[in-house]
Amino acid sequence: MRVVVAEDTAILRVGLVQLLEDEGHEVVAAVADAEQLKAAVAGHRPDVVVSDIRMPPTHTDEGLRAAIELRAAQPGLAVLIFSQYVETEYAARLLAGGSAGVGYLLKERVLDTRDFVDALERVSGGGTALDPEVVTQLLGASPSRRTVDRLSPREREVLGLMAEGRSNGAIAAQLVVTERAVEKHVANIFLKLDLPVSAADHRRVLAVLRYLGA
Repeated sequence: MRVVVAEDTAILRVGLVQLLEDEGHEVVAAVADAEQLKAAVAGHRPDVVVSDIRMPPTHTDEGLRAAIELRAAQPGLAVLIFSQYVETEYAARLLAGGSAGVGYLLKERVLDTRDFVDALERVSGGGTALDPEVVTQLLGASPSRRTVDRLSPREREVLGLMAEGRSNGAIAAQLVVTERAVEKHVANIFLKLDLPVSAADHRRVLAVLRYLGA
């Protein structure tokens, strides 16, 4: 992967660069603010961006707003938000453009560097990687919660894991059930969320977006 890293904390920025290069990826730019991030993406055309949320000059939501702008300008650009904070309003806007190639991980909950690299590779490949806490807070802020309330507790659990970017096999392993059982839950989710079979739409992505209120 060709990666642009945006992180204003120098030690963490250097650490991310070292980690990614050790895994064989190319970090084409490592910057400290949102304006530098936008310039780096325009100049290097990376496969994926890793960005913090709170960066100079105001240390509020510059990184997330920059990610939304970049995705709007380059719809195929993969973005992984890596932050200490959950910003539900802008996160929902980021996902509203489509969950493919979008990730949002919380720094303090990434306990294994391999998990981070796996998530980044999944996002770069067009998948999704969402921390469960991000999913929970987005769901709580969602105006479509009544729709999701049609689902059983187990179906909501399966959909939450789908939102993290997990396959049916991975969900089955996590819940210690058969893959066939997961397939039945997924079929029920599509039915209850009124997502019929369509050649034009990806029901799995639409279900996740419905779940997040996007």
